[in-house]
Parts: sequence; C-alpha cells; structure tokens
Amino acid sequence: GAFAPAMQQAAMALTVPNTAASPSAFYETLFRQPAAAESPLPAGETPLGYALAQLSGIYVLAQNSRGLVIVDMHAAHERIMYEKLKVALDRREIPMQPLLVPVTFAAEALDVATVEEHGEVLRSIGFDIAAASPRSLIARALPAPLADADARALAGDVLRELREYGASRVLTERRNELLGTMACHAAVRANRKLTVPEMNGLLREMEATERSGQCNHGRPTWHEISIAELDKLFMRGR
Repeated sequence: GAFAPAMQQAAMALTVPNTAASPSAFYETLFRQPAAAESPLPAGETPLGYALAQLSGIYVLAQNSRGLVIVDMHAAHERIMYEKLKVALDRREIPMQPLLVPVTFAAEALDVATVEEHGEVLRSIGFDIAAASPRSLIARALPAPLADADARALAGDVLRELREYGASRVLTERRNELLGTMACHAAVRANRKLTVPEMNGLLREMEATERSGQCNHGRPTWHEISIAELDKLFMRGR
C-alpha cells in the first residue's frame, strides 16, 4: 500500500538524475535505440521492474512486484556489450565507426609491427588502425559499440592480445578473452549519472540479454531483496 510511494520518495532522495550530465544520446550511441521515457506499467510485467534512483554512481535501484532490485550498472552493461559483440563477431559483422577526429598516439615498435602484420584481422573486428610513424599509430575507426571508448587504451589492450597469442588463437580459443577486453572498454563507467529513462533502458536490455545475471568475470550483476526480507529487517508485523 503505502510502501511504493514512500520507497520511491526515499530512493529519489538518494540522487536526482542529472539530465545535463547524461543526455539521451548516451543510450542511443551505446544501444543504438532511443532512450524514450517509459510510462510505469505494472511492475510485475518486467522481471527487473522500474528504476527509482541511482546510488553512489554505481548501483541502479529499481522496484518490481516482489520488492527491491539492486543492479551493478557497470557489470550489467559490460555483460550486455559482451553479448552484443559476441553475436556480431559470430556473424562476422562488427560494425566500424569512423572517428570524427582520428586519434594519433605513441606506441611501442612491437605494437606498430603488430598493426602492420594484422591489419586485416583488426578490420574484421571493427578497427581501422595504421602506422603513423615507426613509433606511433593512428586510429581512424573503432568498433561501433565501442566508439566512445578511449582509442589508445582499447587499441593497446587488443594489440597486446594479438601480439601475445597471434591472430588465429585470439579469434579461436582466446576469443572470449578478446570480447571481454573489448566489452570492458565499452561499459558504463562508475559514477556516470544516468537519467531514469536511461536506467530503465539498461534494465530492459538486461532482460533481453542472455546470461545477463552474471558479469563477464562471474560476479552477479543484480540482487533482489523481497518485501518480506525488508519487513523482517525492519521488524514489521511483529
């Protein structure tokens, strides 16, 4: 009865979603779909419910028909990205996103050699990287789901995988590690302020993603606390 409004009021006091800090273009870029505002349907219709607030820039708090849902937004988003990249790689169609301003960065000679040797493999996973000099690289395009990532850090990690294991192993037995590395760079960073529609967008993406209950490292991405557990915690009904 009085639980829902009180819960919502208390949770909203934790953080006021900052629209300016997180434009809806954020989710359009990451999920390639508009972050349209959602009208609250009965919470029982969605397993993860509807967003109430964000806590400590890390957790999304939501309410479903059973109680409170707490989501680790970074871990959840990393899993979503991992699965998206995996599907795209299976279809051999990781889309490439040209950068508005190509990024040039210093690199070890070994990395430059790796780029020159494995340019075709890099293009197959969405990268357009070339040698700018014997000690620098230029990134002209990144995999579309990772377009907002730090080009230098992302390229460095992928090139390290290629250098250490070779292209054939990276695309076969090391494939999951490669996808995990890439997904980590794409995921929502901690302390990112999300709007309520963006939080709901994340919840809906989780429900549509296989194995989204665990992050790429095997940790849970969300936890549910039932009304009964909360009642027990506050000794209600005794």
